[in-house]
Amino acid sequence: MNPAWVWFGLMALALIGEIMTGTFYLLMVAVGFAIAGIAAWAGVDIAWQLVLCAAAVVLSMLLLKRLNILKKRGSPPSSNANVNMDIGQTVKVDAWNEDRTARVWYRGAHWQAELAPGAEPAAGLYVITEMRGNSLVLSPYR
Repeated sequence: MNPAWVWFGLMALALIGEIMTGTFYLLMVAVGFAIAGIAAWAGVDIAWQLVLCAAAVVLSMLLLKRLNILKKRGSPPSSNANVNMDIGQTVKVDAWNEDRTARVWYRGAHWQAELAPGAEPAAGLYVITEMRGNSLVLSPYR
């Protein structure tokens, strides 16, 4: 049996894993397996196949990092309006406590609220910009 088929089989498994997870990491591992499989097909020694596989994975990861494909996208779930339906909603604050917290009526219940950094505590309308546990972080409504 030609050892190239082992590499191509591993490549297929990595591609299946890539489809299941949706990351680029297993795709780069599959590229490394493919290059090692081509090297095996050409009759290169197993030690060099391993070196080529590792080098291909590392270089492809560096290329993706350089192209900013692997960067973290989006905002954290606590402040992402696509994840949390409360982000962007308005609430009325009657008065702020000295520790920059308040109790607000929102969605039929009283909630603990914190003032966002840099904002001045004053009564009025505020926008929910983040959720920290079960506490709302509020910024002034503009």
